[in-house]
Amino acid sequence: MFRLNGKIAVVTGAGSGIGKAVALLFAKQGATVHLIDLNREAVSATADQINGQGGTAVAQVCDVTLQQEIKELFGKIGRVDILVNSAGVSHVGNVENTAEADFDRLYNVNVKGVYNCLQAAVSIMKQNSSGVILNLASIANNVGLADRFAYSMSKGAVYAMTLSVARDYIHAGIRCNCISPARVHTPFVDGFIAKNYPGKEQEMYEKLSRSQPIGRMAKPEEIAYLILYLCSDEASFITGCDYPIDGGFIKLNN
Repeated sequence: MFRLNGKIAVVTGAGSGIGKAVALLFAKQGATVHLIDLNREAVSATADQINGQGGTAVAQVCDVTLQQEIKELFGKIGRVDILVNSAGVSHVGNVENTAEADFDRLYNVNVKGVYNCLQAAVSIMKQNSSGVILNLASIANNVGLADRFAYSMSKGAVYAMTLSVARDYIHAGIRCNCISPARVHTPFVDGFIAKNYPGKEQEMYEKLSRSQPIGRMAKPEEIAYLILYLCSDEASFITGCDYPIDGGFIKLNN
């Protein structure tokens, strides 16, 4: 079950975190994986790891915010069976202290970047009358999170785009879903804590971990397993859905 033999997958943000975990798992399950990331060293390392383990991966250094770059890259890839939009950035702040530059940055990466990849992939998938798209949303599009104004805006847009694509292309054989993780222990989280809470890293890590009722952050691999299922043929009846994967945060944190 959940094999991806013969599938061509594109994973954005594949240099680290959830994107890397997805790329590794997809390759293990038999897919040829195209890895998109801005960080050449990181994405090349992911590709080398996959290829060294007998999988097939191609590192693609590309900026998801640049539409023409994305169109050209997808054109070169040719066939796309699976797209996972994992590339994203975060920001801490409410509406008053969110600077315009930060708001634009969140929009450009988290919203426009997803739009660019959706547009490029859908046009290819239509030609084959099949395809699966998985977008990374967040619990922030389901509940109000303190000091996450711009981030919540961007992830709410991802959720809405997911529903729109699922509706518009259901008869073209294209499925589109999203997942909404709570906190996941990635290098990004470690960097965020170190930057914002110097000297209190361990204390803040434990505090953030406890915010999930399950008592810890998710591992990137745990997120990847759900993504694998939703992108596999075993999930062929699922489209237009958002799946919280949050350690009980949405329903139990009251």
